[in-house]
Amino acid sequence: MRFGLDIMGGDFAPAATIDGAVAALDEIGAGNGIVLFGPETLIREELRQRGVSEDRFEIVHCPQVIAMEEKPLKALSEKPDSGIATGLRMLAQGQIDAFSSAGNSGALLAGAVTSLKCIPGVLRPCTCTMIPQEDGSYSLLLDIGTTPDAKPEVMVQFAIIGSLYSRYVLGVADPGVGLLNVGTEDGKGNLQCQTVFPLLKACGHIRFTGNMEPRELFKNRADVVVADGFVGNIVLKEIETFYRLIQKRGISDPLFDRLNYEIYGGSPILGVNAPVVLGHGISSPLAIKNMLLQSKKMGEQGLVDALRRLFAA
Repeated sequence: MRFGLDIMGGDFAPAATIDGAVAALDEIGAGNGIVLFGPETLIREELRQRGVSEDRFEIVHCPQVIAMEEKPLKALSEKPDSGIATGLRMLAQGQIDAFSSAGNSGALLAGAVTSLKCIPGVLRPCTCTMIPQEDGSYSLLLDIGTTPDAKPEVMVQFAIIGSLYSRYVLGVADPGVGLLNVGTEDGKGNLQCQTVFPLLKACGHIRFTGNMEPRELFKNRADVVVADGFVGNIVLKEIETFYRLIQKRGISDPLFDRLNYEIYGGSPILGVNAPVVLGHGISSPLAIKNMLLQSKKMGEQGLVDALRRLFAA
């Protein structure tokens, strides 16, 4: 399999992206390869400085770069030879098996939808993140910002998609799905939660465990936690802020240490027709390496095919 990486994506590119790609080489597995998308001369020089042979990578020359502050659709249209646009185009054509970038998140999401299209039957794509649990396991939180005002039927699809991700990528045999809410009782919450609750309860494709409060987020209350993108993004940013506060105070704890985004790589864009992973803008080499390995796991476990089969049925 071949896994693409936008080397100009992220605040610390290209140094961090090249370092991460080099670090991933020993774990990517025999018969697999990493394809670097970016200015060819720059990539070759970065590899030369590290004493790494160019032959260990495939290089696709992409002279244009989409900056973080650019408007996504305009940038994709005006910069078809950027790493993001070229990588997604090659992914859609089957020339690579997965693609990752820590660059402009809006451009990567818009490009994934326009180039790859949503899986037939999927109304809106979503993104997810890992939440460490007190017992050492992990839960999945989605959506974390893709759809801020998700309709109830879209949130049901988030639950289905998250349940399949948990099963295929995380290895949870029968994942439980909880709805993030202000109380655990039936009928709690705003109109959105009150509407989606009976739909989740009636959905035969998931094991719905009911409402869950934010204070249960780290207590292994559910394997998959569903929220709309507005609420999910607030939760994610609060967790990131909490982790930074802990670091500043020199506190070390096994649970708190697992709040570090670097060990998860990035956020998969789920619901499109190929594996795409969005990295944090401040991604370090460790985060880049894990982002590549995450895209590899998504490709190998056949998540996209499983989603296609389910939504086709």
